[in-house]
Amino acid sequence: MYLRRSLCTQSAAGHRRRRQLPVKQVIKSNFSETIAEFKDSIFSSDFVAVSLQKTGGYSAPWQKLLPIDTEETAYLKAKRAAERFQVLQFSVCPFSVKASKLIANPYNFQLFPRHEVKVGMPSYSFSCQSSCLTSMAQEGFDFNACVYNGISYLSRAQESAAKVQTGSVLLNSCSFQSTSAFTVADVIFAERIKTRVKNWMNGCNNQHKTEDTLISSLRKLVGRSEIYGSRPSLTIDVCSERQVQLTSEVLKEFVNIVLVRAPAKVGVEAIQVVLTSSEEDKNLLVKEIQDLEEEQGRLVSGFREVIDLISTSQKPVVVHNSLNDFAFIHSKFLAPLPPTMYEFTSSLLTVFPHILDINHLMKEIGLFNKMNNLSSAISYLDRRFSTSTDMEVSNEEETGRVNVHGHCVMRECYLFIKLCSILKISLEIREGGHTQLPAALQRCSNMFFSSDARYPFDDDVRIWTGKSRTVSVSNLVFLWGFRSGMSAQDLKDVLCNSHDVFSEEFDVKMVDRTCAIVVFWTPGFSKSFLRIMDSGELFSNKLKDMISEGLQAADYETYKGVCKSGLWKPDLAECLDQATNEIKELSGAKTQQQEQSLICWNNDEMINLDEL
Repeated sequence: MYLRRSLCTQSAAGHRRRRQLPVKQVIKSNFSETIAEFKDSIFSSDFVAVSLQKTGGYSAPWQKLLPIDTEETAYLKAKRAAERFQVLQFSVCPFSVKASKLIANPYNFQLFPRHEVKVGMPSYSFSCQSSCLTSMAQEGFDFNACVYNGISYLSRAQESAAKVQTGSVLLNSCSFQSTSAFTVADVIFAERIKTRVKNWMNGCNNQHKTEDTLISSLRKLVGRSEIYGSRPSLTIDVCSERQVQLTSEVLKEFVNIVLVRAPAKVGVEAIQVVLTSSEEDKNLLVKEIQDLEEEQGRLVSGFREVIDLISTSQKPVVVHNSLNDFAFIHSKFLAPLPPTMYEFTSSLLTVFPHILDINHLMKEIGLFNKMNNLSSAISYLDRRFSTSTDMEVSNEEETGRVNVHGHCVMRECYLFIKLCSILKISLEIREGGHTQLPAALQRCSNMFFSSDARYPFDDDVRIWTGKSRTVSVSNLVFLWGFRSGMSAQDLKDVLCNSHDVFSEEFDVKMVDRTCAIVVFWTPGFSKSFLRIMDSGELFSNKLKDMISEGLQAADYETYKGVCKSGLWKPDLAECLDQATNEIKELSGAKTQQQEQSLICWNNDEMINLDEL
């Protein structure tokens, strides 16, 4: 059933009073029945919007994305957050635009990480940011329901690692690449396996003959003959993947057997050889195992099936904060995050080839700085542009259910349509055609850094969010160790006229309560200031007193090193202190090593002279 709504110009208060659009709430109990419906929605739509509700974003003010961050440091911060916090709700909205009408199919999946199948994986653990949990609680989020009814999942990497442990894997259909040539040990192993299986099959075929019960039991015990379901089976221990390959190859000549990899035990791997009565019985067993593996795989992967469907559809994915959200998606549902931004984007784009960040569309109309979040962006555009958008939503409203985060994805869809309308970008795709992005969208696709629409890496950053003026990171100096309570203006007053390096234009901005940055707008002055600080050259009395009290300075590379090394302490000053001390210790050790090498060289020269 489709419900129709009209999204048009309203005041902020009217926006809040407007009746919420229905978003289908999906939990563990209705996940299986929803997947088929969701799959149809994905493949019949032209775009997919996603939105995440997490347990936190950052642990300290300096650890959030700042205007001074480059793509590299921004990625390291997003990586830190994704590895530490957890996704509790994942909203997905497949949508299309037909005849200027937005047709949406919103779903809100409630997640909670747990192991549905005992596969020997490490227990899940994650951090929570109190402000995020408080906000969710105020919106009526049911944490008990999330813990008990949230949908579990494994990432692709976790599932690959756990496949062997989750149960039998059919080996008949596996294709093994030929590695090295057969060795003598390989030949002996293969012949022993072939003889053993042949003798076992003969014994199974001769079971109708009269035989003492005790002898029969002993024969089964010695031969490790067992029952697989209702069929006789033989267990063969293997020590390596090479022996698995050899066993599979050598037993191909036996027609009515099926090979399955037995559930792994500690330090032991095994293959079960199952004997079937006919070709038809063999096909039936293979089908049973494949169905069981498929069901087991669905149970193990859980919510990741949704991620796989989005990936398979190859639809453009619309998001509001691509770097942060996709760092979480990669970490939780694909694989551990790589160390660099380049590796991250390379890995991600193989799964999601078209990612559209609404922030870059907002930059296209030059109003990004007035739009801090979805609600303010929509309110601002609604006041400036009077166009209305009809929306059809396919989900019936569920009474009695509190829809918390699911409506953010609806606002994303609406804002995306609104921005495209303002920019004169047509989103209508002809029936049965492939989603070919318009040129305007192609230009801003797959950009993960919201500071500026530039790629590859650039070392120019902005200092203030509301200003477009940029500066090279080489012209920034971090200051810390000043008295508690000092403001940026206080620091600037102290620095003014304290030395010739401050005779030209410069600015000071606080990064957190313990650290500030000095912005030298004249190239080269930052290096001069750092050199003077290291040399102990005299400044004015006030600055001289601050240096004697512990004022320190460092360049941007030190800040970058803090992010790379994982020094994520609450105060940036403490991190910079530790980083500079490590640099000094490393430099001292290197100098000492060079001195020792020089002494050794001199001693060698003296020995040579004595010999002469």
